[in-house]
Amino acid sequence: MIDPDLVEMAEDELKRAVTLSWRELRKVTPWGDSYEGFSPTGRAVMVERSYLWADAEGGDILCEIVVYGGDSRYDQGARISAVIEKKGNA
Repeated sequence: MIDPDLVEMAEDELKRAVTLSWRELRKVTPWGDSYEGFSPTGRAVMVERSYLWADAEGGDILCEIVVYGGDSRYDQGARISAVIEKKGNA
C-alpha cells in the first residue's frame, strides 16, 4: 500500500503541474525536474515532475509526478499522472 501522505502530496503537485497549457509546454517537452520538499505531515521527500509526449511528438503531453521518501524508497513512492490534451490548445 502506498503511503497516503505521499499520495496527498503527489495529487497536490499534479494539480499545479497541469495548470500549464499545452501551448506553454510544447516548447519544453520532454522536460522534467526534481526537488526536495516536505510532505503534508512534515516528512522530507523527493518530488519528480516530468512532461513527456503521450504518444507522438507534437501530440498530447503526459504529466507524471512521483513523490518518494529518498532514493532507496523510490519504488514505494506515490505515482500519479494526467494528460494535457493538444485539442483546442494548439
